[in-house]
Amino acid sequence: MIEKMDSSNWARRLKIKHLELFLALDEAGTLTQAAERLHMTQSAMSHWLAEMEGVVGTPLVVRGRKLQLTPSGQLLKQLAINVLGDIQHTGKALSAVAAGRVPRLNIGSVWAGIAGGLPQAISAFQELHQDVAISIHDGPFASLLEGLESRAMDAVIGVLDARAHRDGLEHKVLFEDRVAVVIGRGSKFWPQPAAPTFAQLLRARWVMPPGGTLTRTQFDAFLLEQGASWLAPRAETASLAMMQALLSKGDYVGVCSESMADEMVGAGLFRKLPMGSAIRFGPITVMWNSDHVNSTLKDFIACLRSACRELQRP
Repeated sequence: MIEKMDSSNWARRLKIKHLELFLALDEAGTLTQAAERLHMTQSAMSHWLAEMEGVVGTPLVVRGRKLQLTPSGQLLKQLAINVLGDIQHTGKALSAVAAGRVPRLNIGSVWAGIAGGLPQAISAFQELHQDVAISIHDGPFASLLEGLESRAMDAVIGVLDARAHRDGLEHKVLFEDRVAVVIGRGSKFWPQPAAPTFAQLLRARWVMPPGGTLTRTQFDAFLLEQGASWLAPRAETASLAMMQALLSKGDYVGVCSESMADEMVGAGLFRKLPMGSAIRFGPITVMWNSDHVNSTLKDFIACLRSACRELQRP
């Protein structure tokens, strides 16, 4: 039995052909139909199945009018799906690399980038590169920038500041953004046609980005100018989903980038409140490593810039 064998010895005797034929047999349901599909004789298929059960050390099917997988057969089927799937994905990736492309891009973005054109850019890019997958990572800009510097990220969308001018980094400005104050359907101010006064808002419960983030720093500077630096948030979160949930379910006032606020207003989830003066957020930019760029990434950056220009048109 397999339990008495070395835990990896049986796997060394497996062949890719074994796994391919086993999946074909499971799909066909009978030795005869599987043999016909694979242009083999039934005796050859039967011999192969016996060989495979000998390798594994346990029955893989229950023979009858229609073959049924044993528990061991179910485990081997999952192994076959995983291994053959990985081989296929790796084959596509190797072909892409051989053709001068990359099979996957890792893109990091702050909220503003996600609302300011990133989804549209991904859609347009994948019309051109249908074989390139994109992994999207959101979070605080500082964490994303660390990923860019370690090359875990191919490009990062964030606020243009001194960090964008580090040696080895290149950038392009996408659009200007500001900080917005918003409410959701859980707010007592939501059904009121008139916007609340700033004095009313100061008595509300606030949800803000964590301290140290640019959005929070800019908003804290605004509060200082208004003589309200004493205002402290009741909740802090870097998660847009959590902020949306809090503003939807509870009586809160939130702070986020204006591009994200506009996105949520369009979806009917937030109301943007006038603050009397604009709260500057800064230019949103895309950054990448100058020595870690390829034609695929350049095409993505071009799609991103085009999508942002389109959204900024009046």
